[in-house]
Amino acid sequence: MSASHADTSRAGEEIDRLAATPRLLVALDFDGTLAPLLDEPMDARMTDDAREAVLALTAAPETIVAFVSGRSLHDLRVIGEHEDDSPILLAGSHGAEFWSPGGGAAATPDDAGDKELRDRLRAEAEGITADLDGVWVEPKTFGFAVHSRLATPGDADRARDTIDGMVVHEAPHWRRRTGHNIVEYAFRHEGKDTAVAALRERTGATAVLFAGDDVTDEDALRSLGEGDLGVHVGAGETAATISVPDIPALARLLRGLAERRVAGRE
Repeated sequence: MSASHADTSRAGEEIDRLAATPRLLVALDFDGTLAPLLDEPMDARMTDDAREAVLALTAAPETIVAFVSGRSLHDLRVIGEHEDDSPILLAGSHGAEFWSPGGGAAATPDDAGDKELRDRLRAEAEGITADLDGVWVEPKTFGFAVHSRLATPGDADRARDTIDGMVVHEAPHWRRRTGHNIVEYAFRHEGKDTAVAALRERTGATAVLFAGDDVTDEDALRSLGEGDLGVHVGAGETAATISVPDIPALARLLRGLAERRVAGRE
């Protein structure tokens, strides 16, 4: 379905409903949702208003915040400025890696064969893109991603088509995902839907708010149930209940939710 930008009254009704749930999980994509998309991905940081909204939510009663990202857990901790004493849960690599307060990073399977194939295909991808300006390969815990934000359409298509063919031939069991000027290949098949389900179970949440901006976020948005709320940041087709136009608008929505959670328990 297509969700138009939510009017104030509709958003307010949804936030009031969530504010009353006994235990709330707020699961948030990072890039494009809390932080602007940048040409250098590791320079991404939350905007000031998004950071303030996240901090307000972590301080609200019976409210748990989680970042759910396609980034590796290591990179997500860097860009999220996430310290060991943070109360924010993390799901990296689309839900194949987890970090929790007090427990730290959860162990992930370490299969030598998978890693050997990952390294070999990553090296081949780097060779394919070496002469394509603006195309570069990002190492991932369970695969790699090909970025083309700075490339010409022709070079972006050439990289995608060639690497697609390589992966289909050598690793047909791998999962392929697309996003804003990025194609990602991974030998793990978890998605943000499974990440949200795992976080819901782990936290005992009675309702979930999930917000995201990209194609990979739609898995999580479609998985939400009655009583949950999906929020899409930006324009376009989405399974979300409501849409907001940009990061500042999402920050206002989240800040309002935190204020209502606090006021409802005073």
